[in-house]
Amino acid sequence: MSDTITIRGFVATEIKSSTTPGGVATASFRIGSTSRRRDRETGTWSDGHTNWFLVQGYRHLAGSIGCSIRKGQPVIVVGKLKIRSWERDGRVYYSHTIDADAVGHDLTWGTANFIRSSAKPILSLVDQEPPLAEGEHRAADGPFEEPEDSDEDPDGGADPAVAFIEDTNGEMVPLDLETGELAGSGV
Repeated sequence: MSDTITIRGFVATEIKSSTTPGGVATASFRIGSTSRRRDRETGTWSDGHTNWFLVQGYRHLAGSIGCSIRKGQPVIVVGKLKIRSWERDGRVYYSHTIDADAVGHDLTWGTANFIRSSAKPILSLVDQEPPLAEGEHRAADGPFEEPEDSDEDPDGGADPAVAFIEDTNGEMVPLDLETGELAGSGV
């Protein structure tokens, strides 16, 4: 039996990113899903009950959630529902968690731009010009100048499977394309 569920609602909290002791990236947020009903007699809409869920994403999805989803945005979540209960002081409590398989913006409320991410370097996702013949050089703005040999790494030792994105503070931080983790954000 599969307990897959699809929820539409609004992100109610800031995204919490972390890493498990085993090194798996995680991201979580709470979502509120409120039903709406139209009164046929008055023609007005009214809010019904709000259901609250904790949404949990792992690995690459966690990195994408951290980069894309913000508090207050309308989202659609698909995943496995897990209901847990516990007792404290003679009272029973419940938690409703969705282990997300997919999270995306609800385009009923607006538009979004999609940027594909993968384990490949970002440049491999762009249409490349055909390879040059041996000894042939291509330059956009005039003659091609060979760089001088040096002991320095020309790209600063950057991992080819890393892209740089702007974090919430406006700083450029490396994003590991294999794990979806922000390497320099301290998260």
